[in-house]
Formats: sequence, C-alpha cells, structure tokens
Amino acid sequence: MLYSTVTPEQKRRALREMLVPGTARQFPGAFNPLSAKLIGEKGFDGVYVSGAVLANDLGLPDIGLTTLTEVATRAGQIARMSDLPTLVDADTGFGEPMNVARSIQELEHAGLAGCHIEDQFNPKRCGHLDGKNVVDLATMVKRIAAAADARRDPNFLIMARTDVRGVEGLDAVISRAKALVDAGADAIFPEAMKDLSEFEAVCKAVDVPVLANMTEFGKSDLFTRAQLADTGVAMVIYPVTLLRSAMGEAERVLDAIKADGTQEARVDSMLTRARLYELVDYEAYNRFDTGIFNFQVPDLDIHSNNANL
Repeated sequence: MLYSTVTPEQKRRALREMLVPGTARQFPGAFNPLSAKLIGEKGFDGVYVSGAVLANDLGLPDIGLTTLTEVATRAGQIARMSDLPTLVDADTGFGEPMNVARSIQELEHAGLAGCHIEDQFNPKRCGHLDGKNVVDLATMVKRIAAAADARRDPNFLIMARTDVRGVEGLDAVISRAKALVDAGADAIFPEAMKDLSEFEAVCKAVDVPVLANMTEFGKSDLFTRAQLADTGVAMVIYPVTLLRSAMGEAERVLDAIKADGTQEARVDSMLTRARLYELVDYEAYNRFDTGIFNFQVPDLDIHSNNANL
C-alpha cells in the first residue's frame, strides 16, 4: 500500500550487489509509476527511467529540453512505487561540473539508486541517431569526477555513458571507458554497439559492470539476455519498449473509436478493471480502514479479458 517499503539506501546496496559481470540483469523502462509496479510484479531485477521516455511523455523530442527538476521529480515518483532499484538517465548532467554535482544530490534525494551521465554535447540527441557530437575526454572526466565527489551515499551508482562509438569507433570507446572508470565511474554504458563482439570487447577492457541498451529500431540487434550474458554484460535495459507498446495500442484504440464509433473491437486487448484494481492494490487500502475506504473490490477472475470491464 502507498509506496515501497524498501528504503533508497537498501535499493542502492541491492543494485551494487546484483551488477555482476555476466549476469545481464534486466531493467525494463518504466514510463510512469504504475508501469514500475508492473515491472516489479513480473519479477524483473530493476527499473530503468529513460530520458527519451521522460521527454516524449511531455510531448518533446529527446534533445536535452527536459530540466533537472522535471527528471528528478518524475523519476522519483517512479522509484518510490517499486521495491526494485531504479536507474535514471541524467543526460549530460544538466550542465557542467557544479550542475552535475547538484544533479547527483537531487537524484539521491529523489530516491534513485543510480544514474548515468553521457559525453554528448548539449543539446544532445538520441544515442541511436547519426550525427552525434561528443565532448572531449577532459570535459567528460570532469563530469564524472564531479558526480562521484558530490554523492553522499557511496552506494549511489555513477554510470558513465559514452556515445563515441558512432563518432570515432570501438577503440575510442574502450580508451574512453578506461579513463572514465579511473575518474570514478562505477559502471560503463557503451551506447550503440554494433554487435556482440563489441560488447565483449568493452566488458573485457574494464573491471566494472557494463550495460547493454536493447532499444528497438536502434544500431544494435535485439540480442537475448543469454547472448549478452555470454559477452560479460551485467545489465540490460529496454528503455522505450513499454512506452512504445502502450502508445501503439492507444493509437489502435483511437483508430477503432474513430472508425467504428465505439471501442468495442479493442476491449479484449485492454487491462481489465479487476486487473487494474489488483495492480494498484485496492484491497490493501480497503483493509487499512474499512470505516473510510469502504468500497467493494470486485471478486472476479482478474486475468480474464472479459472480467469486470
């Protein structure tokens, strides 16, 4: 009922303990707090909050238009609904070293377990688009060093993302990853790898966990968890998968209403009312104080598409 009973400090320790090379822990991307609850219920390892999803949810492109306040607020709302650790995309850190330092403390305060900071120029762009520009290594080292120095909880995970693969190639990724680990990065996110051999090369080059981004329509094939584990990857994210799925179905429902004058043809694909009630745990609120929360929770087969629509 209400929020997670697991503290942010406990979640941060759990994240540190689970990120073992070769385990390929799966972190689907949540697009709202309720989807974070669903991710936890389905038995995943953690929750990811994508900067692209946060921007898109506001109707904006992923080009660095969101602010630290917007990201920290929404990511915090998502994190507090799940017992799982939540990793958030902090873009370029929302500025240079002092801004990065403040970003880390705001994200700690919001209850996140960690974040990643990238080496693109601001305004940035989606990591799987062409034409990206990256800052020089010295600038990125300052970002990561500032982030590591600013955190108050030593278990808050500082992950360095590098987009240099699309600009200078794999050797530059490995060289930059090593320097960023030396600067204080606890994990590495090599964006837009071409194939499994490139993930393996990065994993072998550094002594910290490596993340694989399995976003649809990107530069990488959609490798399985087992394939990525074999390369040494410690964490896999599916950043926009749930948002794309939800918005795809929303579009189909709207098309049906427009064409047919009713949503009837799409009802079977919807989450039932009973299932939604279970997901938000209506029954727990009812038990909390029946003198106040005295509604009746439907006692139906919550997994039936026809149950209590």
